[in-house]
Amino acid sequence: MGFCGRIKREKELDYKKLQEKMVKDQLIRRGISDKRVLATFYKVRREKFIPSELRRDAYEDFPLSIGEGQTISQPFMVALMTQNLELKGHEKVLEIGTGSGYQTAILAELSEEVYSVERIRSLAQKAQGLLKRLGYNNIKIFSGDGTLGWEEYSPYDRILVTAGTREVPLPLVEQLKEGGIIVIPIGNLYSQDLKVIKKEKNRIKTVIVEKCIFVPLIGKYGWDEGELSG
Repeated sequence: MGFCGRIKREKELDYKKLQEKMVKDQLIRRGISDKRVLATFYKVRREKFIPSELRRDAYEDFPLSIGEGQTISQPFMVALMTQNLELKGHEKVLEIGTGSGYQTAILAELSEEVYSVERIRSLAQKAQGLLKRLGYNNIKIFSGDGTLGWEEYSPYDRILVTAGTREVPLPLVEQLKEGGIIVIPIGNLYSQDLKVIKKEKNRIKTVIVEKCIFVPLIGKYGWDEGELSG
């Protein structure tokens, strides 16, 4: 093996070591216990979803910029949201906010079908290309207003929203199956509560899981861009 080949292999081994440390130190120690979720975080390589200049921080305990004013959430928050979806493997999942595609890949590993909506077209196209190259064939991505959901493929067993909003967008509640779960950050622009919402007998039950801060959910049933720039 040539010198360049050895360097490349060593870098891959370093990423794997950082990934394993992240799962043990950031996830398991902080209460992520779902074995399927943990196995997926050992498998999906986070550095592949991050701009090259930031990959050295791929497994650190904080969000990272992916451009267009958007971020990839810290690993713990991705894991916490995923665990609270209670995925068993047969579900149809709607994701609002594709972003880098990392959370999308996690969902695709743990469910049957993933439908993901991203407001920013360039991010949607980039994520779609990457996920295809990585071999995921159970994902559909659409560029549009995520607060409207994706009615064409509804209803959904699970809905995950990866941006903060003042209240649950009504279309998402309408597109959720009976017995389904929505995981969503609810609050103001500067602080939200991560909430788990369950639809049972056409009634909504809500549990607060964790304090969090997400980029704003922009759209008809979310924040207006004018409110953010004013």
